[in-house]
Amino acid sequence: MEERFVVNIGRQLGSGGHEIGEKLARRLGIDFYDKELINLASEESGLCREFFEKADEKASRGLGGGLFGIRFPFISESAMVGTNCLSNDSLFKVQSDVIRKLAAEKSCLFVGRCADYILRDHPRCANVFISASHDDRVARLCRLHHISEQAAEEMMVKADKKRSEYYNYYSYKTWGAASTYHLCINSSSLGVERTTDFIESFIRQKLGLGE
Repeated sequence: MEERFVVNIGRQLGSGGHEIGEKLARRLGIDFYDKELINLASEESGLCREFFEKADEKASRGLGGGLFGIRFPFISESAMVGTNCLSNDSLFKVQSDVIRKLAAEKSCLFVGRCADYILRDHPRCANVFISASHDDRVARLCRLHHISEQAAEEMMVKADKKRSEYYNYYSYKTWGAASTYHLCINSSSLGVERTTDFIESFIRQKLGLGE
């Protein structure tokens, strides 16, 4: 039986990364995980999914602000990594364990959430970062969320800041930097469908997968 493999996708908001990831997973015949990881982490830990939603792709700010400093005596020590104080670091560990468990069981495609760093020791992985032009990102967000260009701009700035801080904090690498990934591609150059074609070809060649 062919050895398991993983594909990890980092993406700018509005680049089409989620859509491309879904298409790739279908073509490769593997399971797709993005927001689904929140439900799985919640089920695995027994913690309310709202905790994971609030901490989703957000770097830890220490134990003093936000959710931190709120004590939950009902939470197990294993889930809280030796402390009964709920922090983004604790939630990151739970989610990391879920990602590792899934990757050990089957071939998967993960979008975001530092999966490429978490699975850095996986013997068969392909790490891809998808960006897009400013105008295409704005247009896509306006179309998907039915918002103004100004609102789309604000959403992009906020998401880029959040994702880069999260990734850089936990991976000690640089979000979006070419040296961090096996492949970086701008989806505006080819469009979503042909970008998917290109990435699929790259993954198959890198991992030695059949057509």
